[in-house]
Amino acid sequence: MISSWVCYVGVDVGTASVRAALVTRDGLLRSTAEEPISIWEPQSDHYVQSSTEIWEKCCTVKVTQGVERNQVRGIGFDATCSLVVLDQTFQPVPVSQDGDRQKNVVMWMDHRAAEQAARITNTGHKVLSRVGGVMSPEMQPPKLLWLKENLKESCWNKAAHFFDLPDFLSWKATGSLTRSLCTLVCKWTYCPPEGWDASFWTSIGLEDLLENNFSKIGSVTCSPGSPLGGGLTQEAAVDLGLVPGTAVGASLIDAHAGGLGVIGADVKGFNLPCEDQPITSRMAMICGTSTCHMAISEQPLFVPGVWGPCLSAMVPDMWLNEGGQSATGRLIDHMVKGHAAYTQLQEQAHYLNSHLSLMANAHSAVDLLGSSLHVWPDFHGNRSPLADPTLKGMVVGLSLSQTLDDLALLYLATVQALALGTLHILEAMKEAGHDIRTLFLCGGLSKNSLFVQIHANATGLPVVLPDQMEAVLIGAAVLGACASQDYTTIQEAMEKMAKVGKVVQPNQELKR
Repeated sequence: MISSWVCYVGVDVGTASVRAALVTRDGLLRSTAEEPISIWEPQSDHYVQSSTEIWEKCCTVKVTQGVERNQVRGIGFDATCSLVVLDQTFQPVPVSQDGDRQKNVVMWMDHRAAEQAARITNTGHKVLSRVGGVMSPEMQPPKLLWLKENLKESCWNKAAHFFDLPDFLSWKATGSLTRSLCTLVCKWTYCPPEGWDASFWTSIGLEDLLENNFSKIGSVTCSPGSPLGGGLTQEAAVDLGLVPGTAVGASLIDAHAGGLGVIGADVKGFNLPCEDQPITSRMAMICGTSTCHMAISEQPLFVPGVWGPCLSAMVPDMWLNEGGQSATGRLIDHMVKGHAAYTQLQEQAHYLNSHLSLMANAHSAVDLLGSSLHVWPDFHGNRSPLADPTLKGMVVGLSLSQTLDDLALLYLATVQALALGTLHILEAMKEAGHDIRTLFLCGGLSKNSLFVQIHANATGLPVVLPDQMEAVLIGAAVLGACASQDYTTIQEAMEKMAKVGKVVQPNQELKR
C-alpha cells in the first residue's frame, strides 16, 4: 500500500516565472514557490529567453524543505511552448542578431515568423488540417524556417538540437532525448502513429531536419506522464535537492498541464450538466497571459481555425482540440496600465471590480454598464477560430473623458470582449461535433471573479473553479505521480488529484 504521505513535485515554467509545488497523493498543495525569469525584446515582435537561466531557476525554486527526500516519488515539468536551440555539445546557440549565446530561446509569443507562417499555410500541405488549416507563427516550423533564413551562420548551421521548452526541461532532468507527444503533436506537426511527414519539411525548405531520422527535432516519443530514462540523473538530483533516480514524467505544455489539473475532477453532487457524462462534455480554459481552450474527444474532430485534433497530446489515447486567445491577461494589463486614470487607480487603491459594482449601484447587472463601449481584443492577432495573426485590436465608443469611471468601463469592455471570443471558439467547436456543457477554468485570471462571471454569462454555461487554484502545478505533479507508477493512468491520477472548489452559474437575468 502506498503511504498517503508521499509527495510529488510539479514545476511550471510560465511566461515570466518559474513556479513549483509540493503536492500530496490526493492533490493538496503543501508548499509553493516562485522565481522570476528574464524576457528580452531585441526588436518588435521578437521575444527571447535563456534556457540556462530557466533551468537555474527550476533548481532554486525549492518546495521540499521539511520533507524527507525519499518521500518525493516523482517530478513533472510543464512549460510554455517556446523553442530552445542547443549545439552538438548541448550548449546554447543564439536566436537573435546580437549573437548573445545565452539568449537561445524563441518564446511562444514571438511573432517574428509571421511571413514564414503565411508561406507554410500557402503550401496547403495535408498536415495543416491538424492545425485548423492555418500555420500559426506561435508554432515551431515557421520559427525554425525563420532561423534558417535569417541566422544561418550564427544559429542554424551550429544547431544540433531543437527542443520545445518542456522537453528541454525533462532532458536536463534525465538526460533522455525522448520527446513528449504533447509538444511534438501540438506544435511541430508530428502525427502518431505515422510520425514525421518528411514531405512537409521538404516542401517548406527544411529538408535538412530529415537527417539521422529527425534527430535534431526528436526521433523517440512517448505519452505525457511516461517515465523517462532512469529518472533524475545524479547531477540533476543534486541541483534539485532530490534523490537520484526519482521518477520524471514526460512533460506537458503549460496550458495542457492546467487542463490535467482541472478537467478530470469528480463533479458528483454539484448538479452540473456534465455529471454522468463523458469527460468530452467538458472544456478546460487555462487563463493567464494568454488563454487556451482545451476540449477532448474520443474520435478526431477537425475544427476550422482551431488546433488539432492531436492524439495523446493531453490525455493519452484521447484527441485534443486547442483553441486560444494570444493575449488575455496581457491585454487587460495593457488596457488598464495605458489609461490616463491608472495613476489615480493606484493612488486610491480602488479595485476595478468593486468600483464597477458601485457604478452599477445594485440596480442592474454590471454587464450592462458596457453597452456603449466595445473592444475587439485581437491586439496580438487572432489565434482561433479566425486564425489570423495579422488582426489588430479596436476600441469603439471612446469619449474625451479620462476618469476612473472611464477606466473601469474600458476594463469591463475588455473582459467582455475576451468572453465573447471564448463564445466564438466554443461555437466553432460545437459546430464541428463537440458537445461541451461545462467550462473548467484555471490560471491567474480564474482568480478574477468578474472575468469568471462574465464568461459564464457570455457562454450560458456553468464555470467550475478548482479547489486548488494552482491547477497547472497540480497537472505537472500528476505527471510525476504517473511516472512513479503510484497511479496506473493519467485519467486515474487526475480524477484523484483534481477537485472542484466552486461553481459559478450564468446570470439568468441576462439573455444572450
